[in-house]
Amino acid sequence: MAWLEYLLPLIFLFPLAATAVIVVALKSLHDARVHSPFDAHPLREPGQALRDRLDRAFASLFLDAALGPIVVLAPLVYGMGRMLFASEQNWLEWTLYGALCTLLALGFCLLLIRDYQRIRRLKLGLACELAVGQELERLIRPEAHPYHVFHDVPADTYTIDHVAVTPHGVFVIETRARTRPFDARGREQTQVAVERERLRFPGWSERRPLRKTRQATRWLRHWLARECGEEIPVQGILALPGWDVDTSEAAADLLVVGGESLAALIDATPLAPLEGAAHDKAIQALARRAALLDLKHLQQPSV
Repeated sequence: MAWLEYLLPLIFLFPLAATAVIVVALKSLHDARVHSPFDAHPLREPGQALRDRLDRAFASLFLDAALGPIVVLAPLVYGMGRMLFASEQNWLEWTLYGALCTLLALGFCLLLIRDYQRIRRLKLGLACELAVGQELERLIRPEAHPYHVFHDVPADTYTIDHVAVTPHGVFVIETRARTRPFDARGREQTQVAVERERLRFPGWSERRPLRKTRQATRWLRHWLARECGEEIPVQGILALPGWDVDTSEAAADLLVVGGESLAALIDATPLAPLEGAAHDKAIQALARRAALLDLKHLQQPSV
């Protein structure tokens, strides 16, 4: 039965097929869309449409780069199987396998070039849209406005998530994400109790988030005093989005909140008057400090 010589070599393609299935399944992990822990609605930022297109372009690049070698090797692997089962070798057939591999390799190279060019265009478009969005934000948050927010402020050996400067003090906001477990009835457990030195979640407890928030608060207080030449009121806040926070046993030096209505909470928590020269000095010092992170990223070699 001559047809078995062509059917049996397909066995050698099963490992490649299994690898291809795994690659396609892993593609779903590239979805970068995130949803709000408060209402489960998708979170949108400036340039969100371009961000979504960029995510799809990276997913396409992942598939082409991962599936390309698998598809290119398939004719060679099948040909090796034919060598084992064929009664005689046909060099014309081997030439056909080699030509097919070459064509497939060229095709996937063209696909990778297309993905690369599309990602470059999308990144440029996103950069332009973000730049325009930042300029438009000045309509509602001008530089002279008494409220100013900084993100990813570098400390000595770590990064502070957010720092908010207000007319009544400076607030350090650290954010921690924790998965909410289910009870025996399948209901989410959302209650977290705050003690002085630890957080008691359903089934486990943690000390590190409180310790890190206090550390960031102390560091910023000392750093601002040195940079501004005077004491600046600083308050630490630990945000646990999506959790119901019980602060009946919490210490008074730190605020632990669920994250919802955080802006209203900051506005309603006066520390001490921070206006005039001290307010401007704090903003200028934090702006210089935040710029260090951008400079560090620019100096890192591209890979």
